[in-house]
Amino acid sequence: MEEQENMSQEQQPAQPAKKSSAGLIITGIVVALIALVVAVLGYHFLYAKPLIQENEELKELAELEKEEMVSQYRDFDAQYEMLQNQLSNDSLIAQIEDERRRTQELLEELERTKATDAAEIKRLKAEINSLRAVLRSYIMQVDSLNRLNQSLNEENTQIKEQISVANTQISNLSTERNQLKDKVNIAAQLDATGFWVTPKDKKGKEAKKVKDVKRFAFGFTIVKNVTAQNGQRTLYARILKPDNSVMGNKGTFTYENTSVEYTEKKYIEYTGEEEKVTMYSDVTEFLEAGTYKLFVFCDNQMIGQTSFTLK
Repeated sequence: MEEQENMSQEQQPAQPAKKSSAGLIITGIVVALIALVVAVLGYHFLYAKPLIQENEELKELAELEKEEMVSQYRDFDAQYEMLQNQLSNDSLIAQIEDERRRTQELLEELERTKATDAAEIKRLKAEINSLRAVLRSYIMQVDSLNRLNQSLNEENTQIKEQISVANTQISNLSTERNQLKDKVNIAAQLDATGFWVTPKDKKGKEAKKVKDVKRFAFGFTIVKNVTAQNGQRTLYARILKPDNSVMGNKGTFTYENTSVEYTEKKYIEYTGEEEKVTMYSDVTEFLEAGTYKLFVFCDNQMIGQTSFTLK
């Protein structure tokens, strides 16, 4: 028994050694955790934080790139509108309108796309190059048309000036021709001179008083005119009474686009030589004392006149 108790007493001091070993394990675990935390924090500050900052910067660059692309699309649309306003060619205007509509649709797609959608941004960026090439081709076409129109306008202006000069020359020639024609017409106009009038009574003798006049015999001489056209002429005699009414109205003829009454008419064959003409007019109406006027017309011209008095 004593030996057993001695043995128990000898084993008692070993217990503190176990407690010390467990403490060491716990301490090691804590130290390991602390080291892990330090390592994580170190990784965050050394690697993770710069990566986050880099991603933020890339995102900002992507937003700026998207805004630049939106600005380019809007610029394309404005240039298409400007081209349309410069044109009058309906076919080309329609083609440009199709391209402008396509540009607007792509712009709407771009505005709906997130800046971080790299694949879609890349596709829409490639479309910009395609649109730029198409727009450049239309600008060249419009510029070519404008130069052609300018050339045509200059030619048209020159032609108008030439036509104006030609019209002026034609007008001058026409004026000269009309003046010459007037001179020829005046030169060719018949001229009557040497008028005489004899009132006669019922016996054919010269009447002394107006109440005895039953007939008028009158005549004149047509002057020689080699410029006048030969051929048949119609002579119209118009006798106006003191009250300016026409004596013995036998019909009308045209004078200066007006219908005029005449007293007598006579046909003659004119040869260009001097010719004496005698005409007669019977009195079938009341005559009053006073001054009478005699006018002779031919070829729409008054070729002579005279007056006489009855008492």
